Amino acid sequence: MKVLVINCGSSSLRFQLLDIRRIEEDEKLLVKGLIQRIGEGESSASCTTADGRSFNLEERVPDHKRAIEKVFNLLLKSGTLSSAEEIEGIGHRMVHGGEHFRESALIDRDVENAIEECCELAPLHNPHNLNGYRAARELLPTAPQVAVFDTAFHATLPERAFLYALPYETYKKDKVRRFGFHGTSHRFVSERFARIQNDHERSWKIITCHLGNGCSISAVEGGKSVDTSMGFTPIEGLVMGTRPGDVDPGVLLYLLNRFKCDVSKLDALLNKQSGLLGMSGSSNDMRDLLLKRKEGDRRAGLAVEIFCYRVRKYIGAYMAALAGADAIVFTGGIGENAVEVRGEVCEGLQALGVILDPEKNRACRGAEEKISLAGSTSSVWVIPTNEELLIARDTVRCIGK
Repeated sequence: MKVLVINCGSSSLRFQLLDIRRIEEDEKLLVKGLIQRIGEGESSASCTTADGRSFNLEERVPDHKRAIEKVFNLLLKSGTLSSAEEIEGIGHRMVHGGEHFRESALIDRDVENAIEECCELAPLHNPHNLNGYRAARELLPTAPQVAVFDTAFHATLPERAFLYALPYETYKKDKVRRFGFHGTSHRFVSERFARIQNDHERSWKIITCHLGNGCSISAVEGGKSVDTSMGFTPIEGLVMGTRPGDVDPGVLLYLLNRFKCDVSKLDALLNKQSGLLGMSGSSNDMRDLLLKRKEGDRRAGLAVEIFCYRVRKYIGAYMAALAGADAIVFTGGIGENAVEVRGEVCEGLQALGVILDPEKNRACRGAEEKISLAGSTSSVWVIPTNEELLIARDTVRCIGK
């Protein structure tokens, strides 16, 4: 089955075309691409085929419908498809499924309406995700389309993990609870770990660390998320590229008073000006900060130190929540490639029996590898995430039902 995976943002669209004959057995990436600056003066559209050929289209892309048209044009231009009708299913990343969705869903009118209801919970993401779906439906009305939700994997959280200690009515009436995000990534690497061990049946206890510009950690037991660091929004939890993670709510009240109730200014501070960028004053990119630290930049070094400390602290907490862990898995751009970060995160975990292999850690960049010593009570792994592949698999499963 040829499956098109679409991830729509406000002004960008990422896509992949995959051919899946048998899930986890016969899967092939055919092409991947990106359309940038949708709705702006100058737009760009590009794709790269599995054999390394690149194709580009440089012209204005005014909206998501035209962006989807460009996707089809690129796929035809690359020779990957001879006709858009060859696409047998389309999988869409949907950020928020609220409490409606515990798994991926074939999109019909009821599902579309439920996703629309969740727009108030994710106003920066769900509307654009829906725009991509509606544009694809209009251009390719015969292809079944599937929604794969970032939040669905965390729908298994118990009440003790997802409820905040606020008046209960804020949950029942206002939907305030921990939803969690990065679910497709946490699910992919936890399933991949079980497959590496060749034992899907065992109730593995895994701490999955998705570290990139956005960061989150999940405690996974028996393939189900039982706790996760992101909360009602993706701001809570770890230090991130431009988000602060955990902050005393009293600080926000104090700043609102200082800003004279300028909520938009506080929103920008929390989402765009904090995290690694805010602490370092120079960059939200871990690669830049590690280099600056070597050059003696104190604030860059402090940002890295705080980042690693927060990750280590959450790992310790989830060790307690799971009553021990079989494995700690690093994934995401930082988790897969930042050797120094992995080393510093694990430095303080020896007391819990976690022992990193320094040589294996140094040698591992972007590869699937066990990087702990044989005597470590919890094995430590690097497993590259592949959210698009998981979306494609779920698309095949949902259509098959």
